[in-house]
Amino acid sequence: MVEWTDFERATIQDIFSKIDYKTVGHQALARCLVVYPWTQRYFASFGNLYNAAAIVGNPRVAAHGLTVMQGLEKAAKNMDDIKGTYAELSVLHSEQLHVDPENFRLLADSITIVVASVLGASFTAEVQAALHKFLAVVVSALGKQYH
Repeated sequence: MVEWTDFERATIQDIFSKIDYKTVGHQALARCLVVYPWTQRYFASFGNLYNAAAIVGNPRVAAHGLTVMQGLEKAAKNMDDIKGTYAELSVLHSEQLHVDPENFRLLADSITIVVASVLGASFTAEVQAALHKFLAVVVSALGKQYH
């Protein structure tokens, strides 16, 4: 079980209250697919992912980015049971989709970059540390089925 400080809890709640899920999700997933092109193999059904412009303009990338952020919102609302919250998703990604769990970390890094750009100067080192811890717990929970 993860121990959360009051600051970490408040910070995660604050971040999720300030960001637009649709925009952040789209930008983060698009960034991940562009920077780490091997992650595209899991999105073959999304159609044209041939270059950065195609990825950014792809409506299915935007929609899935929103889905990711809505999933993160569930974790933010259930910080004391993130592993339980993601148990079914872990099974889905492991047993049906066969997603390499390292890709969860790559997407988490992309989310961090986009959130930093949205929050600007208020994205302090302490805020980054809280978000990093939160996303690391999410990544661990999604990878639980692999262990």
